[in-house]
Amino acid sequence: MELASAIASDISGICGDVFSIQIVPPGLIHFELTHSTLATWLQSLVVGSGEWGVGSGGDEGDEGDEGDEGDEGTRGITKANAQCPMPNLFAVQYAHARCCSLVLLAHREGLIKLREPVPNTSPVFWSVISPNPLPWLNCDGTLRLNHPDERRLIGELIQVVDNIECADVKGSVKWEKIALSLSQAFEKFWCNCRIWGEVKITSPELAQARLGLLMATQSVLRFVLEENLGVFAPLEL
Repeated sequence: MELASAIASDISGICGDVFSIQIVPPGLIHFELTHSTLATWLQSLVVGSGEWGVGSGGDEGDEGDEGDEGDEGTRGITKANAQCPMPNLFAVQYAHARCCSLVLLAHREGLIKLREPVPNTSPVFWSVISPNPLPWLNCDGTLRLNHPDERRLIGELIQVVDNIECADVKGSVKWEKIALSLSQAFEKFWCNCRIWGEVKITSPELAQARLGLLMATQSVLRFVLEENLGVFAPLEL
């Protein structure tokens, strides 16, 4: 326990604003992202600050330059995952299109304000004028998103982005399975976490935070569909 406490103390001094750290018997160190860090990360998925994932899919096509894969617009797809047809892909594309339509509906109804509300194609990132940043946190600094299905969706987003950013695991990732799991988490969130109706009227900040989670999901779904699976991410279906 003493050694664990010493290690935790050193880590807290370096990145205490990023992680909350707890020591539990028999000497395990538990790390948890602070709510403010998680809010900043979610905001980056929405608006692209830090440009997560940019260029992440480009390295895998370097193997075997003799082939024509790089000319076929399939950058970032490993041979193991270039499966066609993909029977579950429609569900993923539907989830993406659903996210886009809901974001545009929120803009039309004044829940958010977008700089370019009617893009020709699904956006890489959303240009949100207001609220900016989105109200992820309560007044006491805790995350507004506490529903189990909100937390499940956030967990799925973390898992997918980790796979996108980690070059060591890309060759072993089953992107179809990852994308389907994310789309299913979104559907569960959408069924059980209201944005419109009473929530919009009585808790507009919660509605906006949930909308932000929806926008983050669209951004990640688009990246996986286009960069990792090499298929179109539809704005509507």
